[in-house]
Amino acid sequence: MDTYKQNFIEFMVRSNVLTFGDFTTKSGRKTPFFINTGRYRTGAQMSKLAGFYADAIQAQNVHFDFLFGPAYKGIPLAVAIAIELSNRGNDVPFCFNRKEAKDHGEGGTLVGHKPAAGEAVLIVEDVTTAGTSIRETVPVLQAAADVQLAGLVVSVDRMERGQGSMNALTELRQEFSMQTFAIVNICEIADYLKGREVDGTVVLTEDLFQQIQAYRQQYGGTE
Repeated sequence: MDTYKQNFIEFMVRSNVLTFGDFTTKSGRKTPFFINTGRYRTGAQMSKLAGFYADAIQAQNVHFDFLFGPAYKGIPLAVAIAIELSNRGNDVPFCFNRKEAKDHGEGGTLVGHKPAAGEAVLIVEDVTTAGTSIRETVPVLQAAADVQLAGLVVSVDRMERGQGSMNALTELRQEFSMQTFAIVNICEIADYLKGREVDGTVVLTEDLFQQIQAYRQQYGGTE
């Protein structure tokens, strides 16, 4: 596993974003792990997070003209990643959407870069489980201009079924003919953390590891 992936997993644990136990997802599924990206709350955390996104983007060698962050969690992500990429010598524009169209001033639903026909967009999200937010996002972008979908990057791929039997990211890749990738996926997380101490504590015991495997058997999607 790449070093940046290992560092990201430990970063999520230290930020209390990745936790293990007994949780219920929005869809009602009982899950032994939970990823709450709303717990990133400092400038230092956002700077590190953007660095991990940039590592993944560069590792995938995806080509794009601008970043798009869907409201709301995608907004600070797009801004932070754009800053990080600029610091690495790639100054790319970004934009994001409002939940409701503005009816005064410049109007419209998009803020920041104005997409142009033929431009390629990379969508940045936190975690995609079923792909619902992306299916809402694509029409917003395509209504603004005839853009090309370069890809979607998320922090963690839960590797769960989307609308059918396939992994949600795989489903989105096929549906929109774009690259879809994550900094890490749940299998990489489980394999790396099993029995490993992070700051003196084993956060993923053998029992929890087996619970994740059982959850994957029940809700995991095919590639």
